[in-house]
Amino acid sequence: MKIEDSFRIGTILKTKGLKGEVQLYVDFDNLGDIEFDALYIDMAGKLVPYFVESIKYHPNNSAYLFLEDVDTIEKASKLVKRDVYLPNKLKPKKKKSDFTLLDLKGFTAIDINEGELGEISSIQELPQQFIATVNYKDCEVLFPLNEDIIKSIDVVKGIVLIDLPDGLLDIYLD
Repeated sequence: MKIEDSFRIGTILKTKGLKGEVQLYVDFDNLGDIEFDALYIDMAGKLVPYFVESIKYHPNNSAYLFLEDVDTIEKASKLVKRDVYLPNKLKPKKKKSDFTLLDLKGFTAIDINEGELGEISSIQELPQQFIATVNYKDCEVLFPLNEDIIKSIDVVKGIVLIDLPDGLLDIYLD
């Protein structure tokens, strides 16, 4: 399993007790709705599978796990501060109504005047607006995501058509 073929659900925070139980910080919404019997832990860049013997969810974004073959505090200690993943095939599909501007990360930005700018590498959520980042002509270009700039979004093709204000690209390229 590769990291590209999976999605992150959280991080193991600490051990609990002497029998190998670990506390998982869950930063993936509605993890309790996903049925899984194995998960993957990032060990030096490689995802190592672990079978789940039991999992107990708690309301404060945490869960307590017993993993197969992790039956001592020493074995559990090796998993602390490691990211935890599940395969992409288990990731719940979003409804159209759940789509947000943050989901545009990875989409190709195409300006109606300049043409293809590149893939949106990150999106920052600021108090007043969202800011997208693309790498265009070896320069990092930032632009706002709002109703004035976004002309259309093709979710199937992964394309967002935009109309950047005149001169915005010149600021970055000069």
